[in-house]
Amino acid sequence: MKKHLKVSRRSFISNVLALGAAPWFIPPSALGADGRPAPSNRIVMGSIGVGGRGAGNTGGFCRFKEVQMVAVCDVVAKRREDAKAMVDRHYGGTGCAAVNDFREITSRADIDAVAIGTPDHWHAIISIEAMRQGKDVFCEKPETLTIREGRAMVQAARRYARVFSGGSQRVWEDYNWFHRMVRGGAIGEVQECWVNVGGPSRPCLLPEQPVPEGLDWNLWLGPAPWAPFNSARLNFRAWRDYSGGGMTDWGAHGFGGALFCLQLHETGPVEIIPPDGKEHPHLTYLFANGIRLYHGGGKGGILTFKGGKGEISGKNNKQTPPGIIIPNYKGQGGIQGDFLHCVRTRQRPFRDIEVAHRTVTVCHLGNIAYWLNRRLKWDPVKEEILGDEEASRWLSRPMRAPWHLG
Repeated sequence: MKKHLKVSRRSFISNVLALGAAPWFIPPSALGADGRPAPSNRIVMGSIGVGGRGAGNTGGFCRFKEVQMVAVCDVVAKRREDAKAMVDRHYGGTGCAAVNDFREITSRADIDAVAIGTPDHWHAIISIEAMRQGKDVFCEKPETLTIREGRAMVQAARRYARVFSGGSQRVWEDYNWFHRMVRGGAIGEVQECWVNVGGPSRPCLLPEQPVPEGLDWNLWLGPAPWAPFNSARLNFRAWRDYSGGGMTDWGAHGFGGALFCLQLHETGPVEIIPPDGKEHPHLTYLFANGIRLYHGGGKGGILTFKGGKGEISGKNNKQTPPGIIIPNYKGQGGIQGDFLHCVRTRQRPFRDIEVAHRTVTVCHLGNIAYWLNRRLKWDPVKEEILGDEEASRWLSRPMRAPWHLG
């Protein structure tokens, strides 16, 4: 989608014939005649991290006619070759590059946007470097490993005027239904909400195993502390060095949905209380407006809201009562379509980086309270933990050289 001199299809062919060119084949797709936009109007993309959700996002973006996926990256050779084969098969060609190092994609001047599906500990570095290089970014959730990374990503997106969208299920109908019910007043003023998602990650102490062929282990670790290879580490979600666990993974969906429904998605709690088996059976978030948010529990499903007139949960029959009119999310083909729409229009996406950062911050604070097993006081404006030096150290992590936030 880089700016080029615009030439019409008719004038292009006329000029070729006028020059007496020898007969040659012009693919219809090159002229936009196959229903796809002409090359000058396409969004050229690269995909970084193409296992798991990364593979799904790569294929998902390819299904949009305005997208041309030109490069894939993964530190696992088989993954990147499989992704290249998928992309080439989709377009009927062989032009997709497959690379080991993400910088080979972020440095390409012809690429407009990147999709990031790496383990969590890589998200911030790759996102900031991509934005610095003029790319818009779609990044899988959870977008960050630490709270300080999130604020740095917000600053980079604003500094470089880039579109940043996080992956989120908040566009799904279940969340829209909750939003209509809560914002429409169906259960009265909401006082409490339960978010039923996974727990925190844990330390990883595993014996060394031989590094398998086709894996760049040093680059997989990247900014994380050096550790010997063990195949269990590749299940990164469980381990504290690489992820916040289910708390940040599914929490990005569940807490994101709850905060959006409660209109708290641009602020944060003021106190976080770990479970004590007595007064606080669940991790509890207290907000300045009196709302309490709990990790775990509820009446079934990922969310339960309790208001002055009753409760709703994931087990309820999702029928909106008469008179409750709250518009659905007016997306452009889901979260990926919303991102592409914003790349074209330069609007901020549904899960803009500020919203993503605020959501995952709630998850990170919960993890810190779990890890230290004590109450935290939080200033959501200054983004500081108050009066607890040890807890404050978890707001950021040291990065292994030569990696750093740009």
